[in-house]
Amino acid sequence: MKEALLKLREQIANELENDILPFWVALADKAHGGFYGNVTNDLKIDRMAEKGCVLNSRILWTFSKAFEMYGKKEYREAAEHAYSFLKRAFWDYGNSGLYWMVDFCGNPINKRKHIYNIAFGIYALSEYHKVFNDHDSLNMAITLYNLVEKYSYEPEYGGYIDAFTEDWKPVADMRLSPADLNAPKTMNTHLHLLEAYANLYRVWKNSELKKKLNDLITLFIEKIIDPKTFHLKLFFTEKWESMSDIVSYGHDIECSWLLCEAADVAADSELRVMARNIAVSIADKVIEEGYDKVFGGLYDHADSTGKSFRKEWWPQAEMIVGMMNALEITGNDRYITPLTKTWEFIYMNIIDHRYGEWFHTVERNGRTVENIPKVEQWKCPYHNARACMEFIQRCDRMLK
Repeated sequence: MKEALLKLREQIANELENDILPFWVALADKAHGGFYGNVTNDLKIDRMAEKGCVLNSRILWTFSKAFEMYGKKEYREAAEHAYSFLKRAFWDYGNSGLYWMVDFCGNPINKRKHIYNIAFGIYALSEYHKVFNDHDSLNMAITLYNLVEKYSYEPEYGGYIDAFTEDWKPVADMRLSPADLNAPKTMNTHLHLLEAYANLYRVWKNSELKKKLNDLITLFIEKIIDPKTFHLKLFFTEKWESMSDIVSYGHDIECSWLLCEAADVAADSELRVMARNIAVSIADKVIEEGYDKVFGGLYDHADSTGKSFRKEWWPQAEMIVGMMNALEITGNDRYITPLTKTWEFIYMNIIDHRYGEWFHTVERNGRTVENIPKVEQWKCPYHNARACMEFIQRCDRMLK
């Protein structure tokens, strides 16, 4: 096991430092701020593409964390560049909160307040403060947390409503994208609030925040994770009635380790035990149903009509962390094979060894699905860079 992990560590560290991070450093828009919002697989940059706050926040988190690990000047500059643009272009100085989308110059074009987006703002600003001791970024993160609790928290049934207008009024269409159901409560928003609140609590030991973090952990255990199948339910009514039968394998495995991380940060021993037991059950179910035992890698999703065998970049990244998390918890080397085969699939098929970074989507056998941008609102360095950083840190911890 040690030899296999050390080999993986060398390859994953090389991918992070010599491909992913340099690729995104080069996409800083020096003329208008932020980072370019659309780049094709062969690196044709649309310099007038819209810029999403989610992408900017994910870049801010990535380079804050990268600087903490490596201390390179270019990572600090990239983090500062993203932070400056977030404050200038995305922050709503009238109603507070973060806009969803701006044009290439930084002028707001979609001012809706989506809690998913706000969560990534909290996550990134907390990280920036943790690494650079910037008190303005911490105050911004706390402001966003207070806005979520003021407007989005739903006291009758618990949890958070997904979206609002620019001035925090109810909105009819709450979807993140046209592919989603129009549901008032979603797993996805709650998952990223969970990681955001955990990251904020690392740097701001507020008792009410700790309670809210514990409530979110409990919410996942009691409402969102199906106790029979160990899949996440994705869309809900306000009363937590499930509205969908879709299984998202990437979200399942991502939740498995984020739930453990949140319980560790909250330092609640009972929740910690529960989270770890559930995480292992989720990992086992993902291996059983979502993991491709022939080619390696993780399938996209399944529903009542069957299984999608396509493989997007981000579930592969989350599979790496989820398997490491299960390995750390159990010490069982059964997680080594899906870990190594998933990385091999990433290396052979997802990483673009010609132009850099990772392809968005490939077919089951690894053939690239063309015409999906390498950079857009949802295609970012957060999943793959974080997976690399998590693997390196967990590997070093295990092999001490």
